[in-house]
Amino acid sequence: MVFHSAVPITFGHLGSLLEAFLPWLGLAVVMLLVLALLRRSATALVALLLPVAVWADLFGGPLLSGDRGAHDITAIQHNVSDENTAPARTAQALVNAGPELIALEELTPSALPLYERALAPAYPHHAVEGSVGLWSVYPLADVRLLDIRPRAIDEGWRRGLRVGARTPWGEVAVYVVHLPSVRVRLSGFDCGYRDESAGLLGDAIAAEELERVVLLGDFNGTVDDRGLAPVMSHMNPPTRDFAFSWPEVFPMSRIDHIMARSATVTHVRTLPATGSDHLPIAADIRLAS
Repeated sequence: MVFHSAVPITFGHLGSLLEAFLPWLGLAVVMLLVLALLRRSATALVALLLPVAVWADLFGGPLLSGDRGAHDITAIQHNVSDENTAPARTAQALVNAGPELIALEELTPSALPLYERALAPAYPHHAVEGSVGLWSVYPLADVRLLDIRPRAIDEGWRRGLRVGARTPWGEVAVYVVHLPSVRVRLSGFDCGYRDESAGLLGDAIAAEELERVVLLGDFNGTVDDRGLAPVMSHMNPPTRDFAFSWPEVFPMSRIDHIMARSATVTHVRTLPATGSDHLPIAADIRLAS
């Protein structure tokens, strides 16, 4: 858990695969505890205090109750799935959560009009590029395609959007992205396209002229994944709330993210399942200095 960065990513990207499920290494502590109790070994129980302390330090924060802090807006991020059979019901569930911003991925040409119709009454401002879109209660400006397409992928691949949201706290650059999928193959963890796309996204954020940035999307990776380092290096440290978003049936990893620069994400949580294979996530964000 401490030295996961020592696992190489140069051979089969095994380090990235490990980091996708890093909190679950705590299950090994449970197994060791059972063995220690079966052997009635006080020495083993004392030795277990070290991995327990490490896990608690890395991942135990969300288990502690406390004040999450004030926030100014709430944003929702959701990969709605291109196989979703209930777009209108999905959209209404997101509206019921009452966010100011809603980012969606895997929008299809047939489903897009249904989302637009369901979201329009509460969110009069929206922008769509390819299969990603943003709905907002605030006016949007400077809408443009965000080019995060890996070189080997067809030019019709459009899964990045950048807009300026004119909030009461000033204009905020809002990015909506869907990084390429990853696969576990015999050769290892195939995440080359994802990593290349993350590098392009990191470059775009570094060049962003607006001070405040809110980034929402399906990253197909966790915040611990070194493949996403080009993005993480430009964002405020994200919260470690347990908000596993994928897969919907038994969530094991949070690959959907809401992050900020020159703003603070105070709390992240999952919302009830929709018709997607991902759970929606909501985040409270403090924009005021």
